[in-house]
Amino acid sequence: MQKLIFVFLGGGLGSVLRYVYSLYFSKSTFVFPVATFIVNMIGSLLIGLILGYLLAVETKQDLWKVFLVTGLCGGFTTFSAFSNESIQLFKTNHTDIAFLYIISSIILGLAFTYLGYFVMNTKL
Repeated sequence: MQKLIFVFLGGGLGSVLRYVYSLYFSKSTFVFPVATFIVNMIGSLLIGLILGYLLAVETKQDLWKVFLVTGLCGGFTTFSAFSNESIQLFKTNHTDIAFLYIISSIILGLAFTYLGYFVMNTKL
């Protein structure tokens, strides 16, 4: 039950941070979904840093892990918004931007997660 509470608190905090961040970019005139892209890249780096750190210290930090990784990063990043924005780009005939968004999100998301692990000197 304690882990559920930590996921709930982390997820709530992550969602609020995501909302505040999206307000900052709400007046963006870019066709490319900048807000979701940056949030997902920050989240990818954060999850790598957090998990890399927890592995580096080789200690069981279950409550921190569920709070920060499952809760905070899970609430902050958003695959559903990424998916919807990709579909909307296709529907509005911005096919080139849609493919750029999808490919860069996947490749850079993986790269940022790996970078987070690498920065924390864990064994990959």
